[in-house]
Amino acid sequence: MHGGHYSAFNIRIILILTLGSLTYGYAFSVISNTFGQPGFLQYLNLVDNVSYANKIEGSISGLFSAGGILGALTVGYMCDKHGRKTTMNTAALICIIGGALQAGSIDVAMLLVARFITGWGSGMMGVLIPIFQAEISPPSSRGLLGTWIVLGYTIASWVGVGTFYSANLSFQWRFPLALQCIFPLGLLLLQSMVLMQGRHAESWDIISRLHVDRNILDASKVSYAQKEFHQMVNQVEMDSHAWVAGGGARQMYSKPSYRKRMIIGFFTQYAAQATGAMVVSNYMVNLYNDLGFSGGLVLILGALYVTVATMANFLASFVMDYVGRVRLLIIGMTGCIITLSLECAMEAKYMGTTNRTGNSLRGIDATSYGMAFSMIGTFLSTVVFLEAGPTALSSIRWYYYVMFICLTAVHIAILWRYFPETKGLSLEEINMMFGDEVAVHFSEAGEDGSSRNHESNIAEEKEDV
Repeated sequence: MHGGHYSAFNIRIILILTLGSLTYGYAFSVISNTFGQPGFLQYLNLVDNVSYANKIEGSISGLFSAGGILGALTVGYMCDKHGRKTTMNTAALICIIGGALQAGSIDVAMLLVARFITGWGSGMMGVLIPIFQAEISPPSSRGLLGTWIVLGYTIASWVGVGTFYSANLSFQWRFPLALQCIFPLGLLLLQSMVLMQGRHAESWDIISRLHVDRNILDASKVSYAQKEFHQMVNQVEMDSHAWVAGGGARQMYSKPSYRKRMIIGFFTQYAAQATGAMVVSNYMVNLYNDLGFSGGLVLILGALYVTVATMANFLASFVMDYVGRVRLLIIGMTGCIITLSLECAMEAKYMGTTNRTGNSLRGIDATSYGMAFSMIGTFLSTVVFLEAGPTALSSIRWYYYVMFICLTAVHIAILWRYFPETKGLSLEEINMMFGDEVAVHFSEAGEDGSSRNHESNIAEEKEDV
């Protein structure tokens, strides 16, 4: 396992990229609290007609995920055609436009279109930002980077709690929706960088700055940076040639190793949604209302729910590289089965009653295409589960959760039997696990003087410029 080598520049870039994760997390979650704002319900006439309200709420959530599918497909093309940076800026701009349209919505139709646009931009962020973060972070600390999406959920929830108590009914729901523009705007203004497109001089400058502070001479960090750069350059060159020779994007389904990655990535994202966690989170207001709670307490309970989820997410990120990805997934899904079973029992016994005691117990070339296909698993799942959610929870109630319990039990067995463990491996070394060729192993990088040759080539490139 390679150690973590950070520089101030590396940390700065990672923190900037977290704005992309916060963009996705906040935009996805903010609507769940909006469903509990009296001003929103009154403005869109969702108070008296429950059946109509359920259809509109399902459509609002479903169209965001439908936009996410388009976003994932857009990234798959744009990343390698125009580069990570241009794609990221495009995603940020789309998110800003979508957020502004949501905040200024004058009717249901405008809000639905705005949620689709926001989903489009957020879907691009959901694919691109994890790729970006993984490329610039040491393998031993990549688990920390996924926690910021859930933090976005928490921020959205507590903002909703605060605005609920505003006397201005329009401000109650328009301000939280407008606030989602802040994160992509910050990302758009701060900018960053990435490797690719054969510019070795720029790439070496970036890689060295990611691991070594320029005012501090550390031989081990310089050596680490040289090895990583040598490994990445050779792997990128080899993969690029293989990508062109193999026919480009069609290899994603024709090449066995790529096909296996696509299936695993898609299944992982789908299985995470099939736990029912997103249904519970998105329609928390409906659930607590059915259990006899009302007013600001509903939003507070929902905010506490995602706050606990954020803390658990951070904890998981610290132990992920020790416990392993597959084992942690199995532990988490088992926990979902247990808690969802208890939730079913509580709702079956107490829903529709006045027993509030019982109710309170609820408790690299192919990278962009592969990640895009994986995230499509997320958005396709949430389109189905969230679109049907309000109507299902209203008609069959807790039986809807039984479906998620059964699905998750099957998914645990599949994870245990078929999923490989990737903890501590660099992105290039994961290639070998799936049967692809690794150009240079990290432990061998730079030992034959090839790192020095690359630095010599870099100097020549700079002279040519």
